[in-house]
Amino acid sequence: MVKELNAVILDFGHQQVFKKKGNTALRLKTDSFVVESNVHFPTDYSLLWDCARKCLACVSQFLNKYSDIEGWRKIANWRHEMKGLMRELGKASSSGGKGKEGRVVNAARKYLTKAKALRSKLDEQLPNFPIRDKMDALLVITLEHFMALLDKHVDMVERRVLKGEKISHAEKMFSIFETYTEWIKKGKLKPNVELGKKLAITTDQFDLIVDYKLMHENQDRDILLEVADRLLNKYRISTWSFDKGFWNKDNKAILELEVPRVIMPKLGRRNKKEEEEENSRSFKRLKNKHSAIESNINELENRGLDRCPDRGFHHYSRYIGLGVCAYNLKKIGRQILNMEREAIKKVKRQPPPLAA
Repeated sequence: MVKELNAVILDFGHQQVFKKKGNTALRLKTDSFVVESNVHFPTDYSLLWDCARKCLACVSQFLNKYSDIEGWRKIANWRHEMKGLMRELGKASSSGGKGKEGRVVNAARKYLTKAKALRSKLDEQLPNFPIRDKMDALLVITLEHFMALLDKHVDMVERRVLKGEKISHAEKMFSIFETYTEWIKKGKLKPNVELGKKLAITTDQFDLIVDYKLMHENQDRDILLEVADRLLNKYRISTWSFDKGFWNKDNKAILELEVPRVIMPKLGRRNKKEEEEENSRSFKRLKNKHSAIESNINELENRGLDRCPDRGFHHYSRYIGLGVCAYNLKKIGRQILNMEREAIKKVKRQPPPLAA
């Protein structure tokens, strides 16, 4: 629905405001940036604490609803001790000095002992939680979900800290809540790591976003043909520029069949023909114009698409769609205001009527 809304906004902007004539060709620019999800910086021991506190929160909900459940008189103490041991391990890991490795191992051993004790108690007490309505069943399912994640992160901390193993990237989680979150390194100095998902946007010569694509563990070059297929069915395109991240020999060859001028700098060493192409005046001119999309991205980030405050992937993707719609509406509104100002100035420049 949000994409259909954006299509209506684009059509109005092109036809009624920017006065795009008929089948006028668009000059497109495509780039990507990271929209961060609402998560804290993940470490295996902090995610272990997240799992433990959510398990205890589920137990607390049962205790508040049923006063006859026994065995959890010290639930606040469980929470207090788990959090203290997590902080102790974090402090040992971040500090330096002599004997750091030993301090980290000792802190991790105490933390894991407490986490395993909590896991055993949850196993023992789980049959005692009554299931008398749908909410109780849902709460038990939630508790079992976080118990499984507790096992996962106990195992990861034990293997990494006590056994010295290197955990593969595929095994890691970056949030137990926003599970779609990806660890993204775009080669920037600051920030060197971003937590969220990459969003590819395509803008035209009017600075309107004509297409956006949320990427799922994909590189820029992987989604290009899908975006091109979608846009070439809607618009006639005269030029289309990209950065090096979109480079792929096949991508460029296929695009050049439909688009007269494709600006896609090669990633890696160039041959003589490619060198001549990229040093030509027209290529450099269009490549320099491509940098305008960076200001579009900066505007999107400053107006809310730097970090999504909503929870859940459905709300995350909807937030991005609404952000793109709001950006396009603002561009159209700014153009309407400029047109009204020009009309007022034109009236003021006209000479006053002659007196009778």
